[in-house]
Amino acid sequence: MIIQDIRNIAIIAHVDHGKTTLVDGMLKQSGIFRANQIVQERVMDSNDLEKERGITILAKNTSVRYQGYKINIVDTPGHSDFGGEVERVLKMVDGVLLLVDASEGPLPQTRFVLRKALELNLVPVVVVNKIDRPDARISEVVDEIYELFFELGANDEQLEFPVVYAVARDGMATMDPDEPGTDLKPLFETIVNHFPAPQGDPEAPLQLLVNNTEYDTYVGRIAIGRISQGTIAAGQTVTVIDHDGNTRNFRTGRVYVYEGLERVEVPKATCGEIVVVSGLEDIKIGETIADKDNPVAIPPIKVDEPTLEMTFMVNDSPFAGQEGEHITSRKLKARLYKEMEKNVSLRVQDTESPDVWKVAGRGELHLSILIETMRREGFELQVSKPEVIYKRGENGELLEPMEMLLVDIPEDKMGPVMEMLGNRKGEMINMGPNGPGQLRLEFKVPARGLIGFRSQLLSETRGLAIMNHTYHGYEPFKGEIRRRYQGVLIAFETGDATFYGLNAAQDRGTLFVVPGTKVYEGMVVGEHVREQDIEVNICKKKQLTNHRSSTAEATVKLEEARIMSLEEALEYLSDDELLEITPKSLRIRKKFLEKNERARAKKAAQQA
Repeated sequence: MIIQDIRNIAIIAHVDHGKTTLVDGMLKQSGIFRANQIVQERVMDSNDLEKERGITILAKNTSVRYQGYKINIVDTPGHSDFGGEVERVLKMVDGVLLLVDASEGPLPQTRFVLRKALELNLVPVVVVNKIDRPDARISEVVDEIYELFFELGANDEQLEFPVVYAVARDGMATMDPDEPGTDLKPLFETIVNHFPAPQGDPEAPLQLLVNNTEYDTYVGRIAIGRISQGTIAAGQTVTVIDHDGNTRNFRTGRVYVYEGLERVEVPKATCGEIVVVSGLEDIKIGETIADKDNPVAIPPIKVDEPTLEMTFMVNDSPFAGQEGEHITSRKLKARLYKEMEKNVSLRVQDTESPDVWKVAGRGELHLSILIETMRREGFELQVSKPEVIYKRGENGELLEPMEMLLVDIPEDKMGPVMEMLGNRKGEMINMGPNGPGQLRLEFKVPARGLIGFRSQLLSETRGLAIMNHTYHGYEPFKGEIRRRYQGVLIAFETGDATFYGLNAAQDRGTLFVVPGTKVYEGMVVGEHVREQDIEVNICKKKQLTNHRSSTAEATVKLEEARIMSLEEALEYLSDDELLEITPKSLRIRKKFLEKNERARAKKAAQQA
């Protein structure tokens, strides 16, 4: 059977191409909001971190009504580190709206998300967004999109995609870029007419794949997914089938469907609908909710494996427990395993130590968002520097993950940028102009070569570069890459940093702390101008005497300290360092705080 009045679609695109803004326009024009209602921009980005950073991190569901049709929409992240979110939700939909910027064209993440959609045989519709940009190159971008479809092996039906031209910010769409539209009606019409209606038998045994889980303070854990066949009702006894084929029975609580931004309770829902079900304790993503008399599992969700891992551990610094609420290994372990339940591309593994865990994810941003979320929840922890996950090939050779990197830079910065990427074992694939005075370079780079690259690139190009990258696959190990060429300044003793002590130390390098900062022995307080690490006494106070100094009237000025963000601090870490994270502070420290211990560890490493 075909359920004619429903369309299930996902909006996919590269980061910053306008997905969430387009959803805003669709919600407003479908009459979800009152005429006098104040609506914030990017209303789907409800998470605090999403609002602060202006990016989508979690895939979210909503729905709009158009001329008797219900359109269920999934807004997805555009950043490659959150690709697991995209892979997870694509099984809920029958088609995808592929958004492409009219100036930038298809970028690395566009290729990634489109490949996943085509593999699942989803129907595509292309939306060329931001056609009002002064540097828009509409016809060239459409040609690039067709080339991308051919490269990814799209079939004949998928190549027959319609193209809608839009300015999502203004809520405008048109089928002809030379004739500007006034609203999103052309887009709604294309969605209704081109995307297939969901199919399924409402009388068949129930099958529902859980694509997402959330926790509600009133009804507990809830499962979100699409009904493949059958019907689900409140109070119905169902069988849950886990990843290993084991079954357990539950009675469903409440059943909800999406209407706009709200969840509306319904007595029952039938196949083709995206539903929210409560009452299923410990339900996990990828499990199947099935009929109790005839339980049949749906193949579980498969996502690409993580490529980067870090060591998370209990905070054991001298300042441990002073700023956070949750500091014990029990709470830290419970929080990490809880995150793994809903973050499908995250892996957590115990180690020989009860206070240490290996956490693997898709990239630096993926892991740093987890860390930032935990510190806002009151956790204190320490992490090691990010390391890529190696594999062994069939012949026993060492393989490492590679990334496809696209950088847009000013022409005069080509030499320094190519030298930087050459040092990081980058291999140039393509180079071409990208507007007046701009170049676009395409590289294949080891994933470990991109750790710390963004801050170096922005520094070298004075903030004028734009970089995008996505996972490419595993290739033979490319050789050693040197990440840091400078040593660090290490605090000599525990105390408060003084103006006098910092002034004496600033000739040795760049400082990371300001006067009054509490420091401890072994804490990294700056970057040395040379390759060696040295100890500095920044807690030293000026000896006061009754003799007047000839230079007493001279004005002493401290250079501005370099205060790092969480991502910058993670990129900066060396093998023998840890990052201490608390709700209030980020502190880089040596693994061994005492000078003698560091010397012994260095000697043992050289002998090994």
